[in-house]
Amino acid sequence: MTVTDELKSFHWLLEIIHSVDVGVMVLDREYQVEVWNGFMENHSGLAPDQTQGQSVFALFPEIEEAWFRRKVESVALLGTPAFSIWEQRPFLMNFKSYQPITGMADFMYQNITLLPLKSTTGVVEHIGVVIYDVTDVAVNKSQLQDANMKLERLSRTDRLTQLFNRGYWEECLHAEYHRFNRYHQPVSLLIFDIDHFKKINDTYGHPAGDEVIRQVAEAMRSLVRNTDIPGRYGGEEFVCLLPDTPGDGAMILAERIRTHIERLLVMHEGREIRFTVSLGVAELVDGVASAGTWLEQADQMLYQSKHGGRNQSSLLPKSE
Repeated sequence: MTVTDELKSFHWLLEIIHSVDVGVMVLDREYQVEVWNGFMENHSGLAPDQTQGQSVFALFPEIEEAWFRRKVESVALLGTPAFSIWEQRPFLMNFKSYQPITGMADFMYQNITLLPLKSTTGVVEHIGVVIYDVTDVAVNKSQLQDANMKLERLSRTDRLTQLFNRGYWEECLHAEYHRFNRYHQPVSLLIFDIDHFKKINDTYGHPAGDEVIRQVAEAMRSLVRNTDIPGRYGGEEFVCLLPDTPGDGAMILAERIRTHIERLLVMHEGREIRFTVSLGVAELVDGVASAGTWLEQADQMLYQSKHGGRNQSSLLPKSE
């Protein structure tokens, strides 16, 4: 091959490098830019003559220098390529994303490849950096994860109240029961329902009954701790698991819920609705045969409150 042919081949190679739809950058061992292709120019706004001989860290301060140096030095020492994907590090250089399909992304997600470029003597004198725009992949995966999380939330959430539904709450009940048997940390269970709820439906209609249920749920949510596990057990019946809470502490919460709801005024289609709740509380103790038995104990206390005249809270005595 003649010198002219070699120059033509080199020219074609440069044309390809500048035209490919990936970023190509070549750095010398001082981290100064020697090659800067069209992709890099288009997304950075910097022409090749503006980057030639410049430190890549000065041009792009967002590059995490210590991490990048470690990667490059490893490539130079071992003479083998290295990779970084967007899930480990979203980008090397903070380029904007202009793709309409992925307009929700504020920046370009990038995979990068680092290549050892050896001289004719076999010494790695330059490092090739190839940058791939994987924003579509990253955004699609993020959207899929968000959708899956939303579906998971819906599968465990009661639609009317946005509290945990019965199925998921019962899973939590069993988990707390087993946690107690392993660690013996105090835990209590609270159950309550709306007094004379059928009368509310019959007098004001089912939409009014739904509004009462929603506001009871909101009242409970406003009073429990972040660590508590409230749920709608069914109909007008509500439950709440109280980790790290003995029975007397659970009774304090029960009374707060009771008095709060006693003062609650629900307005529906211009009509005032007042009502009360009855509550039962059971602290889990050694010897309780199952999570279901624990729930039955709290339910017995709820019926004790009902039979005692309603609008009251009852705590299971520890001796029982």
